[in-house]
Amino acid sequence: MDVYTAKGTPMKRLAALLLPLALAAALPATAASGKGPATIAAALEQAARQHKPVLIDFQAVWCYSCYFMASHVLTGDEFKALESKVVFVEADADAPDGQAWMKKLNVHFLPTYVALDEHGNELGRILAERPRDKFYPEVAAILSGNQRLDKLKGDAQKGSLAAVAAVLDDYQKHYAGPEGLAWFDTLPPVVKNVADKDRDVALSRQQLLLLKAKADKDDAATADAAKHVLAGRIDCQRPYVLDDLLAATKSLPLEQKRAAAAEQKEAMQSYVDTQVLVANPPCADIRSGVLSLADVDAAAGDAAGEKAILDRAIDMTRGKLGDNVASDRNLADNLRVYLLRAKRTDEVDALELKLIAAYPNDYVYAYRHGRNLVENGHAQEGLPFLEKAATKAYGANKLQVATYRAKALIALGRKDEAKKVVDTVVAQEGKTFPEAAARLRQTIG
Repeated sequence: MDVYTAKGTPMKRLAALLLPLALAAALPATAASGKGPATIAAALEQAARQHKPVLIDFQAVWCYSCYFMASHVLTGDEFKALESKVVFVEADADAPDGQAWMKKLNVHFLPTYVALDEHGNELGRILAERPRDKFYPEVAAILSGNQRLDKLKGDAQKGSLAAVAAVLDDYQKHYAGPEGLAWFDTLPPVVKNVADKDRDVALSRQQLLLLKAKADKDDAATADAAKHVLAGRIDCQRPYVLDDLLAATKSLPLEQKRAAAAEQKEAMQSYVDTQVLVANPPCADIRSGVLSLADVDAAAGDAAGEKAILDRAIDMTRGKLGDNVASDRNLADNLRVYLLRAKRTDEVDALELKLIAAYPNDYVYAYRHGRNLVENGHAQEGLPFLEKAATKAYGANKLQVATYRAKALIALGRKDEAKKVVDTVVAQEGKTFPEAAARLRQTIG
């Protein structure tokens, strides 16, 4: 699962390895048929005419989880059947329309699937990638109306603990921790008393407390809530909650920080062994599981353990991928990140060149390769790749590509050209993406 935020991401491995600050994208990464509406507004107009719900697929070309969904889930007869029941529309996280709707619907993770009725009211949402056998039943439940929030709230008031947990889960999906906790307080005392003893409700409340603590920037409360959540049955959410714990304990004294990480080692190792690095992983986000275990080892001071999990993931991914990097883009991009994290620089460079050749019509790998070269002091070699990326870039990613083009030019003593690049791109995209444009201007001082 990729995290989209204007200020970065709570998943530090993604911030460090994946997401440029402006969140670049070129071509949609999901199973685009080319037949859907061009915008969400157009999709809603079509839905009103046809009396169908809308299913929005928020995605981006840099989103490895979107690659997984495109190749393994949004395909085949089940997807065709779904398309016949809904107006399916892809929303590029980096295009103005996609960004505007992400803000309106409070979407932070990619991929996110949001179902709206023909009037634009939300029916429900799914966060992150899912295996095929989980995704389609979840969509069917949402479209059937079984997860309508008003019905669930009514059932919760009557004492349904399943409904209480479902409502709390809905608040979590909308990142509304305080609001969800406040709603729980409105339940009749008898329902609250029983609900407090229910395992699922207790876990959902801890997840909302975690959201609230993060919003309050309270590291102690974040760590406490994260530990409670990690002690529950959270399955595929484990890597993301672990990220929150490690981030919240990062500033602690070394021994305390290592102890907090070491406490999670056994559970995280079991998670990876049974749900991630297996023949048919039930958790679709393999990368986050691998990197979370590496993060635990690193935070606990276990360099050998960190190297071991990365080497194991690299070997397994190469075994599945074979020689053709275009056979599975999700796996190929996972391999790139594992190699990058393991600091196997020569292998990263060789793989990125193959990925550039395999995906010549988008900016992303040419940009990443050029950026890496510039950051490692090879501006002359990196500039041609960045110039190639610039020909494919659009929207916010133009600003990010321009940042590294300007850095390369400045490093080569060509500041006047760098200023021209910056001025041109700011003139094109600055009004739509003012914060990213301001950061770009800082490149040239």
